[in-house]
Amino acid sequence: MRTVVFLLVLCCAAQLYGQSTIVSGSVKEKGTKSPIQKAIVSVDGFSTESFTDPKGHFAIDIPQVGEYILKVTALDFIPKSFAISLNGENIDLGDVFLEKDIVRENTDNLIVLTDGELADDKETVTGSSGILQSSRDIFLNRAAFDFGQAFFKVRGYDSSNGSVLLNGIPTNKFYDGRPQWNNWGGLNDVIRNQEFTNSLSINTYTFGGILGNTNIDARPSGLRPGIRLSGSMSNRSYRSRLMATYSSGLQKNGLAYTFSSSRRWSNTGYVDGTLYDAYSFFGSLEYKLNKKNSLVLTSILARNRRGRSAAITEEVFDLVGNQYNPYWGNQDGEIRNSREREIFEPLFILNHFLQSKKMIWTSGICYQLGTNTRSRLGYYNAPNPDPTYYRYLPSYYINSGTGANFNNASLAKEGFLNNPQIQWGELYNANTNSFNQEKAAYLLYDDVVDNKEITFSSSMNYNINENIQLGFGGYLKMLSSKSFAEIQDLLGASFHEDVDSFSDTLNDVNGSPTKTKGEKFNYHYGIEASKMVGFGQLEVNLKSWSGFLSGSFSSFGAQRNGLFLNERFLENSFGNSERVSLSSLGLKSGATYFFSGRHWLSVGGALLNKPPTLQNTFINPRENNDIVPEIQTEKITTIDLSYFVRLPDLTGRVSAFYTRFMNSTDVNFFFVNSGVGSDFVQEIITALDKLHKGIEFGLEYQASAAVKISLVGNLGEYRYASDPSVQINFDTAGDEEDLIDPAGNIDLGVAKLKDLKMAQGPQTAFALGVEYRSPKYWWIGATTNYLTNNYINISTITRTESFLLDPDTGERFSEATDENIAHILKQRKLEDIYLLNLVGGKSWIVNKKYISAFVSINNAFDQIFRTGGYEQSRNGNYGQLKQDNLSGTPSFAPKYWYGYGRTYFLNLAISF
Repeated sequence: MRTVVFLLVLCCAAQLYGQSTIVSGSVKEKGTKSPIQKAIVSVDGFSTESFTDPKGHFAIDIPQVGEYILKVTALDFIPKSFAISLNGENIDLGDVFLEKDIVRENTDNLIVLTDGELADDKETVTGSSGILQSSRDIFLNRAAFDFGQAFFKVRGYDSSNGSVLLNGIPTNKFYDGRPQWNNWGGLNDVIRNQEFTNSLSINTYTFGGILGNTNIDARPSGLRPGIRLSGSMSNRSYRSRLMATYSSGLQKNGLAYTFSSSRRWSNTGYVDGTLYDAYSFFGSLEYKLNKKNSLVLTSILARNRRGRSAAITEEVFDLVGNQYNPYWGNQDGEIRNSREREIFEPLFILNHFLQSKKMIWTSGICYQLGTNTRSRLGYYNAPNPDPTYYRYLPSYYINSGTGANFNNASLAKEGFLNNPQIQWGELYNANTNSFNQEKAAYLLYDDVVDNKEITFSSSMNYNINENIQLGFGGYLKMLSSKSFAEIQDLLGASFHEDVDSFSDTLNDVNGSPTKTKGEKFNYHYGIEASKMVGFGQLEVNLKSWSGFLSGSFSSFGAQRNGLFLNERFLENSFGNSERVSLSSLGLKSGATYFFSGRHWLSVGGALLNKPPTLQNTFINPRENNDIVPEIQTEKITTIDLSYFVRLPDLTGRVSAFYTRFMNSTDVNFFFVNSGVGSDFVQEIITALDKLHKGIEFGLEYQASAAVKISLVGNLGEYRYASDPSVQINFDTAGDEEDLIDPAGNIDLGVAKLKDLKMAQGPQTAFALGVEYRSPKYWWIGATTNYLTNNYINISTITRTESFLLDPDTGERFSEATDENIAHILKQRKLEDIYLLNLVGGKSWIVNKKYISAFVSINNAFDQIFRTGGYEQSRNGNYGQLKQDNLSGTPSFAPKYWYGYGRTYFLNLAISF
């Protein structure tokens, strides 16, 4: 009986689609009249698409009558839309000319933003802009290019909630779940061909996340044949860039190949001392076995080395400004940054693609290896070399518990202004004096992560008929990783004694305590991890509505293997830990109702379980095998409602969203003076819920053939939705030993976080833009942006009961009334941000060579603004925090990141 009903439904659907119209034509390049291959012809409201052949011809069958918007899009060209009236009679559009889109050069700006991440050691401040670069949705476009300057996050989501795939293979990292854009940075020419699905929409290649999914299609046959050369200048992350790309196109023998390379460099970026040194190479060979099958071999080698910058307190900002960076100093007349990051993780991909009228099947294997290295200065029984260390600043002498000393504060200010950078010469002198007997008081070392990762992936999309599509797929990803500290430079000393200076214990019991250049020290461990994901999805498209249902299953496993026996953790630092094994389910569904071909309403919802990242699985993997207690998957519930309009002059959407994250886990590291002790600690936060809700909209109005106006906005609210549980681990147990449970944790109970704002970038943002395109191939645009409701990240430990305890008596501070606590812990809101961005360009066609020039000026009025910040957790008890705040310039005030002032980007390119 069910089969009969199902067949009747299909028959009814077929009748509804019984009257169809074929729209045909040819797509060509304006100016040269060359045919454009693989242009996409689509009709709003239908999933059916047509691709142009090598001669630019297309024909699309639209299975109903009415008024619709037909859209023609092609990589690097301005889309063109037509209002068409369908009555069952075939339509021949003739030649459709597309104009080269020099605005796509804006992608270069986005890559600069991605490369210029401003983040602390844990990289908690990262945007999702990289995931959105392929989208033509006006809201997402503004979020990436304009709001991204203030580290705006779409819907407040972390970028780990979106998936990035390369030729259908997932690339998000095990450690933090985020895509690593540096693995293919600088290869703009070959990663332009991208497929983006927003929010909960289904994707051919993956079940994906709630932020959206991007598949980078780097097949040579899909790239425009020819040579492209470009050069750029900027004052952002790098100063100069050169790029060269050659693509053969698909040849008669079935071969297609592409090579691309780039070089980016700078002695210093916008922020002082932030060197940039990167090169990238891409090579891909495709062989088309027949009309349906092709094999593709791809390799990417991208090395990126850059100097990092730091968040600073308002006191430091007032002294030296927003471009100050304490991590560097002059050595022999050259800038030397103590905090450099170098990423070199080559990847090799072999793909098989099968495409027919009924089915698209993509399979591949990816092998990636390489290192992610970060340098830093180590100091041992010696003064802190950081020029912004709190004891070197004026506030230390004003906030002293023995009374303010303004004379010493003045001397400290003078000393800091005279020597605001690292004094490399003094570090060498300290290492070569006779007192140390050639033992290093200071050294420069690297934190190294050496990864080997292999991924198997396959996905299939099958058209049962013109109304029903079935898809399924999955992947297996396996990681073998080694992490260790390695001595890079002994700074004039002969050796380093590998002993913890706080507890006088050996870091490597089985090895020699004497370490020299190039040797591993401090910590050494391995991680074996794996993840398997499978998904299936069903999509139905009928006359007035469409819908989909998708489900996934995943399993995650991880195990630590300690390679150093640490004297502080003799029982659980060496050898294998217990294996963490978790499985999770995901379900999402959506439906769209078409009022007409120009107006439709979509709703989607999802229930997901998400395994933890490696970052939040092990408590202190550098030293021991401890796992987060009662670790579990994160639960995500979300719903999305969107209204779309596609009129000849007005396009856009309005969306409302509601998302709740439950049972989140977070692990943090810091030094604290708390009510239950003072030490370097690991803070484990569990049972943390977060709520994200809001409205976002984006509208574009074609005021005339040359003028386009856009208006976008986001009204969001992102806050903590529970009071999570908090535990801390002390690195060295002292008087607190009686408080520590058998697992080594101190339970601090719950932290009062509920209803506090999350530090997810500006929660409210608006942009008004105007764009003028001249018939003479020049273009200019301006966008004014307003961003507000941006909050700094809070210290969790100060919201626990331990904050109220006097460490001397163990009793609650008498002055710690509810009113005083609320005042001292009031969450800080950052200032509102106003930005004006200008962009423009010009193109020429000379002897069939396409030349384009592009320029952008961001923050034209040179506004100084803070993009984010965090409360320091050093003062973990009420008494100390109150004392530190008495002067109004606390020594452990919040630290802030500052956005770039006025910056420019120039690009000149030639294609032939």
